[in-house]
Amino acid sequence: MSQPSPSTFIIAEAGVNHNGSIDMALQLVDEAARAGADAVKFQTFKSEAVISRYAVKAEYQQQTTGVEDTQLEMVKKLELDAAAHHRIRNRCREQGIQFLSTPFDAESLRLLVGEFDLPIIKIPSGEITNAPFLIEIAATGRNLILSTGMSTLGDIETALAVLAFGALKTGQHPSSEAFREAYESDAGQKILQERVTLLHCTTEYPAPLDQINLRAMETMRQAFGLPVGYSDHTKGIAVTIAAAALGACVIEKHFTLDRSLPGPDHLASLEPGELAEMVRGIRAVEMAIGGAKKLAVPAERKNRVVARKSLVALVAIKRGEIFTQENLGCKRPGSGISPLNYWDMLGKVADRDYAEDEAIGMGNEI
Repeated sequence: MSQPSPSTFIIAEAGVNHNGSIDMALQLVDEAARAGADAVKFQTFKSEAVISRYAVKAEYQQQTTGVEDTQLEMVKKLELDAAAHHRIRNRCREQGIQFLSTPFDAESLRLLVGEFDLPIIKIPSGEITNAPFLIEIAATGRNLILSTGMSTLGDIETALAVLAFGALKTGQHPSSEAFREAYESDAGQKILQERVTLLHCTTEYPAPLDQINLRAMETMRQAFGLPVGYSDHTKGIAVTIAAAALGACVIEKHFTLDRSLPGPDHLASLEPGELAEMVRGIRAVEMAIGGAKKLAVPAERKNRVVARKSLVALVAIKRGEIFTQENLGCKRPGSGISPLNYWDMLGKVADRDYAEDEAIGMGNEI
């Protein structure tokens, strides 16, 4: 996971768009598989372990779900228990799509690693400063996808240092100095290279196009030497396809069964048909990127003769006449002498008669 694969790893983010319904969750799995995504991802959490009773809703959550209940009350309705997770995982197996889920607390992490043996753990943007949780995540030894919404390069580096510390399990007491030491060590860098993929992200729902800054992916790639992907919260599919063209090795996109459903994330999500269109677009871009060498490819070589030009007689030319700018020109097809030889031919003498538009041959012109 830490090294980019030949194709973009596409995660269909179901998130909490099941609205707490296992039947909807299973339908989301079916639609993600039908769309051709590589994985479908949910969110695993114990609400009370994640959200204080005093936490207010984000502005977009207030707009989509109202202000009557608290963030805790809203999220509590979206929990899925272990039994639901088993049903979702089994449906993923039936549909041939990888099951993923983001843990938001230690108990949920242990469930996903211990009971479901997930090979990849996605760390959401909101946890990038949660050092105790990052250490526990890193200690699982799993491949990690770290989303970086709301973050600076400094924030990302600090999080990577904490992950390196957690993965190395040195027994040292956690501290800024110990994190830095782990990050700067050869062992720490090696483990980050082997396990971590970064996701560029703009944490707003929906995210405004003028605040996406896709070029930051390359900045992150250069700064940390790690694979970089993109988690998208914009409307539509254009930005995800552009991210794939810019080399994103992972694309994550929210989707829903119906954008008009009640709930915090539906409005910024794709519907099933759009998800399938996005996957097709990304796969098309991957094929189009191809290699870096500029060569005539097989599909176009046959068109050289049709599209290029040859030296021809602009008017009838008699044997013994001199080729001049007035009687020698360049026209299709390109099966004769190349126009690159135009100046070499000027002043030479025709060794035979040429009809108007006839290609000049490689005879004994002198």
